[in-house]
Amino acid sequence: MTTSAAPGLLTPEATPASRLARLVDALRADVRLGLAPEPTARLVARTLGPYLGTPGLLTPAQREGDPEGYRQHVLHAEADGSFSLVALVWLPGQHTPVHDHVSWCVTGVHEGTESERRYVLVPDGRAARLVAVEDVVNPQGTVAAFAPPGDIHLVRNDGPGPAVSFHVYGADISRLGSSIRRVYDLPADR
Repeated sequence: MTTSAAPGLLTPEATPASRLARLVDALRADVRLGLAPEPTARLVARTLGPYLGTPGLLTPAQREGDPEGYRQHVLHAEADGSFSLVALVWLPGQHTPVHDHVSWCVTGVHEGTESERRYVLVPDGRAARLVAVEDVVNPQGTVAAFAPPGDIHLVRNDGPGPAVSFHVYGADISRLGSSIRRVYDLPADR
């Protein structure tokens, strides 16, 4: 899904903080509807899409990467723990482990391109293994929404430059530290 900038975000008087506040207010309205995880994620995805690629939405510090691994910038955590907005910055070659999440999640590529490999967990005798079911390339403007179970994936930046993505989680990431519920160290399709 590719979208255009949200109305009112490009006015000269709008600062990164005021632009981000508009996004947070819109996300708050979606989450406060109290829908089940999957419809909440779909609604949040529709809200996030128009903000992707908007110039000046992040400060320079919020766009900084880390040569040691992808970097998480918590932009907002709702006081009641109902959602968080995070910017992830990926330098070329950086990736996550194969993982799933603690809650529903919406991702949107703000800058660059991210690659993703999606998996399903299948029984294998007395154990289990991961089977790759889809490889996806997500350019700027792409939005994805999902809710556990069935949210196992690996994300990476295969591009030549940084990638920046927004992630909205149905949990307080400032308290939890990460959206990852479980890292899978199982036999997997590569």
